[in-house]
Amino acid sequence: MSSQRQRQRQLRRRQVVAVTALGAVIAVVVLFVVSLISPARIRRGVYHPPPHSRGHTVKTRAHQPGSRAGRAVSAGTYGVGVVTLHLVDRTRTVTLPGGQVVPRPVTTVVDYPTPRIGASGDIAGAQPTHADGPFPLIIFGHGFDILPSVYGRLLRYWTSAGFVVAAPIFPLENSQAPGGPDENDLPNQPNDMRFVISSLLHLDAQRNGPLKGLIDTHQIAVAGQSDGGDTALALAYDPSRRDSHLQAAVILSGAEIPMLPAFKIPAGGPPLLATQGTADDINLPSATAAYFNPAPPPKYLLQLLGGSHLGPYSTDRTQLRVVERVTTAFLQYYLDSDRAAMHDMLSAGHVSGVARLQADP
Repeated sequence: MSSQRQRQRQLRRRQVVAVTALGAVIAVVVLFVVSLISPARIRRGVYHPPPHSRGHTVKTRAHQPGSRAGRAVSAGTYGVGVVTLHLVDRTRTVTLPGGQVVPRPVTTVVDYPTPRIGASGDIAGAQPTHADGPFPLIIFGHGFDILPSVYGRLLRYWTSAGFVVAAPIFPLENSQAPGGPDENDLPNQPNDMRFVISSLLHLDAQRNGPLKGLIDTHQIAVAGQSDGGDTALALAYDPSRRDSHLQAAVILSGAEIPMLPAFKIPAGGPPLLATQGTADDINLPSATAAYFNPAPPPKYLLQLLGGSHLGPYSTDRTQLRVVERVTTAFLQYYLDSDRAAMHDMLSAGHVSGVARLQADP
């Protein structure tokens, strides 16, 4: 790893400490440990599916055009339920401190729409709503030395607008990884996301389970921030790692994975929305420009004026509101076929002194 990457890694650690709540950290530590030993069961919003392999058959329903197409849905329309899936990819392994080699755990927190309008926070195990479903799926990747809970406001915003949002906890890059986070595992994370997509489609097709019939299996987007953005970018566009399920990509202060060969975004890939803080000293604006400028349309770049690396997606409420509105409108336009969402996105992306949006549809 280069000295520049090491310096960036140290900066990330310092930046996320201030925004990571102790209670959330303890909760996820427990879930991570349990994921290695728990039997199959569902209790208190935590679901332990039976072991499944990459070779399992995924049955998908025929898409029903018009079930949601063209329908404007505002954030706050739905309440937010949450279930934690203790997924284990038994076709791959991870080496724990001390040298123990175990099947690769990819614990995933899933937010989903519920009919409890106005409910505060996530309700564990709440009854999902199927009235307006199935709902598009967003797979979200967190950054290095951090947890998905740091992005809670953004993920809940997406869910309340009618999306199922699944946030895997990367087994070695999260802040509570055994032995401490290891950024060298970054190249393995695209396959973690691919595994989560496959697992969720499998659960959606089951007769029973917390996600049965909830996901629109033809409308899937990938998103991520920092190293999670690197991961999402590779899954959407790297020819050697690309997942054909994806219909849109949202890259928040991300770049190409530095440990892997460089690639160019090919024509015919998912529509791209990239965001970048102009004062980001961890993922420099030039890193976003390197993949965005040569990318073919449709593509959009949201520049957050004076924005830092993590703040616009977690604690900077002014810029977070812009990110919430622009990303949601982008996803509604390309996943929900909401024609009015394009106007909403362009309008929300231009805020004097706060943000500007470059559009190449």
